[in-house]
Amino acid sequence: MNPVNTTHDLIDTLGKRLAHDALTTLIRLYPAIREATEAQQEAACAAMRAISRSTVDTMIDDARDVPGLAQVAYQTAVLTMALEGIKVLKGGPT
Repeated sequence: MNPVNTTHDLIDTLGKRLAHDALTTLIRLYPAIREATEAQQEAACAAMRAISRSTVDTMIDDARDVPGLAQVAYQTAVLTMALEGIKVLKGGPT
């Protein structure tokens, strides 16, 4: 018997994929993260988590308003989160 995907499961899957893609993008755009301390890396991740809810809400609203641009909305969310982490690593305001 196949489990039925609930809305919660789908949102959870989307959130995990978004987090993975945002972290991958951060590493690709800012490879100096490899030299950052564990505390700096955690601070960058915390900043990304802090804006994740509003970023996902915006992405869903944008995709709902213009379904043809859903992929662009997703990519924008990935970049928004990655750039928030980069700001922290560079010591700038978030």
